[in-house]
Amino acid sequence: MPTLRALECLVAVLDAGSITEAAARLHLSQPALSHQIGALERELGTPVLERLPRGVRPTAAGRAVLPDARAALAAAERVLRTGRAVSGGGEGTLRIACAETMTAGLLAPVLRAWHRHRPEVRITLTETTSADALVEALEAGEADIAAGPRPSRWTGTTDLVGREEIVVALAADHPLAARAAVPMTALADLPLVHYHRDNGLGGWLDREAARHGVVLEAVMRTKQAATAAQLAAAGLGVALVPTTALTRTFAGALRRLKPALHRDVVTFTATPSDSLVRRFSSDVRHRGLTVPGVLLDKLSGGAR
Repeated sequence: MPTLRALECLVAVLDAGSITEAAARLHLSQPALSHQIGALERELGTPVLERLPRGVRPTAAGRAVLPDARAALAAAERVLRTGRAVSGGGEGTLRIACAETMTAGLLAPVLRAWHRHRPEVRITLTETTSADALVEALEAGEADIAAGPRPSRWTGTTDLVGREEIVVALAADHPLAARAAVPMTALADLPLVHYHRDNGLGGWLDREAARHGVVLEAVMRTKQAATAAQLAAAGLGVALVPTTALTRTFAGALRRLKPALHRDVVTFTATPSDSLVRRFSSDVRHRGLTVPGVLLDKLSGGAR
């Protein structure tokens, strides 16, 4: 297979019409350049240059391969430009998998900033209902980086974004709204807007409740935490909701659990050396987990 250096030497010689001039342009010695041309001719099995008393000219083979040689060099240059642009965070494709409860609260601000400042980076987003599904997306090569609750079976690179609080969402006139905090035991036998069995959050909450001797009674199930919060605000039951799924317009009451319940939120990847992955993970960690002030007010609005 001809080397790019040999093709570069051929193009330089034919453009200059002289081995001496081509060697000077490439900062090579004449013997080194002649060696490259000779190696190319051995690969092709035929001469590419005709040596004249003054200069050189291409043979039929030289003329035939010249366009492809130029194209190969141009393609190599594009590879370098693209690679450097991606390395600098300016181009490329980034495939993100995210727990669907966290897309709006955690990723949306970062995605907005990337869209504004890195418009040449193409981003695809896949939402899943569990941390295990995020792991599967990485293992299948369908995502470059995942963001969500800490997975139980991931052994690769993991970076902590923050700790997310799980709170009780309920109608403003619900009896529990009079409390400053709600013990998990107070949820026993109450109708709960719970999560679809495909949603890993539901199973995790069931296990946490069981640690307190409580069985959560689902009056209905949904796949979306934001929907669960709104249904609870409408008076259809109480809901246990991650703060990342709540919006400023939430109309119901919010109360902390007692003791408080948190879970780790992380980014994780199988390709930690990828420059786009590193930059995106860094931006997500830098932003961290935030709770709008209006929601903090709701969390502290109960009486003792």
